[in-house]
Amino acid sequence: MSVCCCGVECVVLVGFARWAWKRCTYVGSNDSATWPEATVEEFEPVPRICRIILAVYEPDLRSPKYAPPGGYGLNPDWVIKRVTYEQTLGHAPPYLIYIDHEHHEIVLAIRGLNLVKESDYKLLLNNRLGQQMFDGGYVHHGLLKSALWLLNQESETLKKLWVENECSYKMVFAGHSLGSGVAALLTVVVVNHRDRLGGIPRTLIRCYAVAPARCMSLNLAVKYADVIYSVVLQALNALDSLPCLMFLVCLRDTFIPEERYLRDPRRLYAPGRMYHIVERKFCRCGRVPPEVRTAIPVDGRFEHIVLSCNAISDHGIVWIEREAEKALQLLKQRSVETVTSPPRVHKLERMHTIREHKDALQRAVSLKVPHAEPLQDEPLENVELAALPEENAESTECAESETVPAESSESKPTEESLKPKSRSSGSKTNWDELVEKLFKKTESGEIVLKMQPAAPE
Repeated sequence: MSVCCCGVECVVLVGFARWAWKRCTYVGSNDSATWPEATVEEFEPVPRICRIILAVYEPDLRSPKYAPPGGYGLNPDWVIKRVTYEQTLGHAPPYLIYIDHEHHEIVLAIRGLNLVKESDYKLLLNNRLGQQMFDGGYVHHGLLKSALWLLNQESETLKKLWVENECSYKMVFAGHSLGSGVAALLTVVVVNHRDRLGGIPRTLIRCYAVAPARCMSLNLAVKYADVIYSVVLQALNALDSLPCLMFLVCLRDTFIPEERYLRDPRRLYAPGRMYHIVERKFCRCGRVPPEVRTAIPVDGRFEHIVLSCNAISDHGIVWIEREAEKALQLLKQRSVETVTSPPRVHKLERMHTIREHKDALQRAVSLKVPHAEPLQDEPLENVELAALPEENAESTECAESETVPAESSESKPTEESLKPKSRSSGSKTNWDELVEKLFKKTESGEIVLKMQPAAPE
């Protein structure tokens, strides 16, 4: 009997030792160890977008107080609108609207969590597991309400800016931390209701979620990977993860199989395509030259919780901007040194992106992720149009949006019309339905958010 007990104890000790070794030696770079390196063209906007988000914190861009090394690189005359906490009344974090004529972009940038603002905590904690559904998946309830409020406030301004610039500028939504969740869900709503911004094509909509919040279920995170880009700075030293063993949540997440995570449709994930900036590696002292890896992951999507003394700095927008700029300069240097062939054709790059997105969706279906659907095969002429230079595609879509009659969206709603659509001509009824569920009108005629709205079916 004693021999049997000794054998069980040995098995338990070996199992615990194996778990402790894997837990203590797990670093952030493991999440993206098999991902390919990002290209200069796709990563080039990230440092610039980070600086625009940083500009939200500045009360006056003409006399900046918190400028990063090298300055913001922004033209103060191109700032269209700046909104503070006093103006949002707690419905959304502060934000600004900036039109970048140099890069042909209209940017709505949202700041991150303010540790001294109670309204930000209310916004972040306004969610229960499985409380809010949208577009065939689950999303964060409080962040969706904030995104809807923001779109109601600024849709006319954004639409006007886009039309005034000949329907050719990209519409970019960006945010950090808490603001990244609002920006990501705002992008999802805009993609499904593009008539709110003048019928802007999906190819001109972008979102950059810096230090992204978990805000949407896995099927939606993969579905919108062609328009939402998440930027993560997470490469932690091995010994720094030892404090994580003290937290029960880390132990719980470690012992739960990943298959159980994947099959829970209510679990929220970081959205879209991931860009992982790696600057620390196992058994390396200090930081290493940053490298950027990218993919549209399905399984192993940053599920491990790693706490360390570097967690705060890795999450901060200041350090992310600094490391993103370093990584971009290194990418440019390597691209110059290794250029031995002509540049790739834009059409081929577009086709590669479509295939990668399609493969990720197919992977989600094969893993039986709830509500995951494969990408529908597009007609050849649509793929060819998407692969054209953006100027041609933009002008064509703009012409199509102008020919849609305004009365087409006033027809009687049906079961099909209430489903989210990618075309802008039939989305107005669906938008009104969504607003009615989440907003109410006071006696004075003012539209305010409902305190506890029912989750849309």
